Amino acid sequence: MIRKPFLLITLFSTLYGIFWLAALPRDREGPVLSTPQGPVQGVITPNGIHNFMGIPFAKPPVDELRWKPPLKSESWSQVHDATSFGNMCMQPSASGGTFLDLMIERHGLSTPRKTLIRWAVNASGPSTMSEDCLYLNVRTPNLDNSGNVKGGPRPVMVWIHGGGHQFGSGDFPMYQGDALPMKGVVLVTINYRLGAFGYLAHPALSADDFRGVSGNYGTLDQIAALEWVRDNISAYGGDPNNVTIFGESAGAWSVTEMMSAPAARGLFHKAIGQSGASTYHLGQMSEEPTDWLSGYEGGLMLESAIGLSNPSAEDLRNVSAKQINDSVNEEMAWAFHHIRDGVVFPKNVGHAFQDNDYYAVPTLFGYNSDEATVFFPGDENPTVWTKDVPKEGRSAQIAALRPHYDKNAEKLIDIYSLDMDFTTGGEQMMGDEIFGVNVRFISKINSARGLPAYSFIFTRVPPNEEQTIGAFHFAETQFVFGTPQKIFGWSDEDEQLAELMQNYWVNFATNGNPNGEGLPEWPEYENGTWMQLAANDELRTGAISNHRQEKLDLLEYGLLKKLNVIRPQSSQGPDVAGSPSAE
Repeated sequence: MIRKPFLLITLFSTLYGIFWLAALPRDREGPVLSTPQGPVQGVITPNGIHNFMGIPFAKPPVDELRWKPPLKSESWSQVHDATSFGNMCMQPSASGGTFLDLMIERHGLSTPRKTLIRWAVNASGPSTMSEDCLYLNVRTPNLDNSGNVKGGPRPVMVWIHGGGHQFGSGDFPMYQGDALPMKGVVLVTINYRLGAFGYLAHPALSADDFRGVSGNYGTLDQIAALEWVRDNISAYGGDPNNVTIFGESAGAWSVTEMMSAPAARGLFHKAIGQSGASTYHLGQMSEEPTDWLSGYEGGLMLESAIGLSNPSAEDLRNVSAKQINDSVNEEMAWAFHHIRDGVVFPKNVGHAFQDNDYYAVPTLFGYNSDEATVFFPGDENPTVWTKDVPKEGRSAQIAALRPHYDKNAEKLIDIYSLDMDFTTGGEQMMGDEIFGVNVRFISKINSARGLPAYSFIFTRVPPNEEQTIGAFHFAETQFVFGTPQKIFGWSDEDEQLAELMQNYWVNFATNGNPNGEGLPEWPEYENGTWMQLAANDELRTGAISNHRQEKLDLLEYGLLKKLNVIRPQSSQGPDVAGSPSAE
């Protein structure tokens, strides 16, 4: 199966380096705020938004707390300095090199812009990384200049960053805009343990844990952050009874993981997923009936890479963070995701949704029409289920896809024209399979339960005549947060679309419905309706029916088949016959 985490790393690294080109106005010192944790002092932005950074929501997971569930942060009596961000969690470092060239060329930029972007990336220094990284940030419009809550409690939006569960940080500049708070919500952005530090499963760690399991620490961090919101957000003017979790890519995986984790139930009330759902992640703790790495397989690979043999939990915790970080490779990283451990996740996310055994709340999920233009050139494989689909030769392509799609293999080759134009068809199939079919899966199931479910397809393209990147992965995020990277191209249509999307997102966070006065009507998904969010091309923003329905039906057949393979034998679940594309 294809490995995407390190491609995601280069994407986020590149964008992180570019963003600071924008000149940011200076903040001013804010008042001291009294909170249940203790007094905190942040800053006030030029827009009048109170910004509190680097607030600990759990004890540092270091030394004997490494690879253990997070513990609640201690309170304090002295004023906590919340005027700067906390550390990023440990993660691989990567150069944007080839990926940066791809981003620039496919955006169709002028030579001066290309030069400026490369200069910015090269000039940006690395952020501080540490295992001591469980911090969050709060932007609130609901405090006065003395630090008093000035109105009724506001809806809360908790952002879970992406990065393949291997990379990223809540302090990424694109997430730190005032647009959403200025529309009336309290915005919380969080960190959580990543990669081996956040998702390592190992027999020695399980033996040392009172629960008898290991892994899923990053998920537990996210739950701890939501518990912090429940216990503290009122002091910042937020409503703990009106919390929306939202995220992009692995952040959207995390949203579905929160919906599937029993310990997260009741801690949020609505869910937004941008370009992702964890329904296709098949990881188990030990046994693995597919070629998806189990948690223990990844743990034993790391054990070998750091030169240990049959280590104890103490031995593992004595290894330096740098050595662990340097020892992780792309293959083992695929194991560092959510796994069915029987405790945090009694079921894999896909099974939890199939069985209606998830925390059902109103949902808004979608993806971008050209997700894979930033991935496919580095990993020319249109499916997640197998390696190296041949670029040519219809018979060979059928042979590669048939074990995973049965007779639908030929239909997929035809509908995506893989035997005629492997690159164009492969890019779209990769985006539809990894992102599209999974976000539709969530909307279909939530809608069938009678809950509000809204779906979107983001089709905006950059306003550059020579662009070939389309609506790429991560492209919608700058619209949601109101933090445009104008150096890549930004039009009046883009400005209008950003305003529209922010209103939809805030409306949904407020009352579970994105619609509002003056906005194009966004129907619920129940009849296969998607909201098309468009700019800079011939497409229009508005409701459309059955987006890529035949393609997504074919891909859903493969998803259901894989979910059946890993379903515990004692439990009977839906057969692939339930797929519209079953043969």
